[in-house]
This record gives sequence, C-alpha cells and structure tokens, in this order.
Amino acid sequence: MPPKGHEKGFRRSIPGLPSLPRPVYGRTESLPNRALTRRHSHPWVQLSYAIQGVLEVQTAVGRFVAPPERAVWIPAGMPHEVFSSPRTEMRSLYLDVSVTAWAAPRCHVLGVSDLLRELIRTFSEIPVEYDVDSAHGRLVQVLLDQLADAPPIDLMLPLPQDSRLLQIYQSLQQHPEQQTTLGHWSDKFGVTEKTLSRLFLRDTGLTFRAWRQRSRLLGALTPLEQGERVTDVALACGYDSTSAFIAAFRQQFGDTPGEFFR
Repeated sequence: MPPKGHEKGFRRSIPGLPSLPRPVYGRTESLPNRALTRRHSHPWVQLSYAIQGVLEVQTAVGRFVAPPERAVWIPAGMPHEVFSSPRTEMRSLYLDVSVTAWAAPRCHVLGVSDLLRELIRTFSEIPVEYDVDSAHGRLVQVLLDQLADAPPIDLMLPLPQDSRLLQIYQSLQQHPEQQTTLGHWSDKFGVTEKTLSRLFLRDTGLTFRAWRQRSRLLGALTPLEQGERVTDVALACGYDSTSAFIAAFRQQFGDTPGEFFR
C-alpha cells in the first residue's frame, strides 16, 4: 500500500531499456508533483537519489526513506516501487552488476557525501554513451569508488508479514495520529495482546511501540523537507507536544529536525 499522500500521485514511466548503454547510466527527472512507479524490477542495480525532495522505496520487506543527502540502493532483480514528494529533483543511477560486485545483495539507504553528490551531479551532465577510456570514464571509476565507501543509514521501516499486522500497518499509514493501543487491536482480532506483541517482534525485530514511533518519524520527513512547521508535523504524527516530537526525532536520527535538514 502506498505511503499516506502518495495515492494521488501521478505514475512515472519506467524506461524501457533492453540493456544499459554503458556500465553506469544516469537518469535525470524533475517531478513537480507527487509521483510513484508501479512495482517492477530490472536486471541492473539502481541508486535512487534526489538532490531535492524525499524518495521512498518500498519492497516486500520494508520502506526505505531517503531525504536529501541520502540515497536508496536497490539490488538487481528486486521488485520495488518508488514514491517521491512534490518538487523532487531526481538523479538516479543504473549500474551493471559487473561493476558492483562489492555491494551487499539487499536494499538499503546510503549516506551521500558532498563529493559523491557532486560526482552524481557531474555524471548527469555527460553524454550517455561516454568514452570509457576518457576523462568521463575515469570520473565513473571515482564515482563507483565513492559508492562502495558510502555508509549505510538506518532509514528503513520493516514491514510486518502477518495479515493482522498488515491491517494495523495500513490503518496507521492512513492515520498516523491515532492513539489506538495494541490492546484495541487484540480485541478486534480475538487474540491476546501478548500474541500481537510477539508477532510484531518476530516480523519486524521491533516492539509495537518502537515500530510505530519509527513509522511516524519516517513519515514526518517529507512534510518537514517541504517546509511545514514542526508543530504541525508533530500534531499530525500523533505527538501531544512539539518538544516530545523533537526529543523522539533526535533519539531516532541523532539530530533535531532543523539540524537534520540544514
């Protein structure tokens, strides 16, 4: 199910490439409105990156969120959907598996350094069929070296697999401000609260409380990046006060919202 607010986005086209023209191929897009792609996969690695806006990649196991200075690494062959916030400036990379042997075969968020950001910007401006033995080819090698060194960032919400937990997930996606307890859901499903708690831990590795907090805070990244007031975002996420929201945000991400997006 798409994250809240993405249901009304327009569908982006997926390039019909039979193969990559070079081992590293770049795609530049300006997306003024919310956008999404249908679930798909391709035989090459994708680095989904935006110099402006917030991207979200959803796979069968989780939601991976990338505000500016972060990117999502999507392994070859992995089915996924991509969502983007309004006014997103995409600079995606497609990489042949022959040049990414060092990469872990899992979807994850990467930190994008100043150097890596500028390498991606510059690469987006060179010809698609660049000469691999020229300065452009050497730039690509430096780009690959920087990607290999990019640190993983924990901006992922694991998705539950149990059908009952998926109903909870869908409800909280639509209404993150709701204060519904696990006890309420246990009554609805006719199971004990302890059973649901155990299932959450099994499926996500997190307690229900920790999982819901992470879901709310990851969902807050898009409106914050779009310039909405922290107080308004805090209330929309179900927090009683701005100070409580900022404290939870700092605990989750290591910075206050202002520091995170500075």
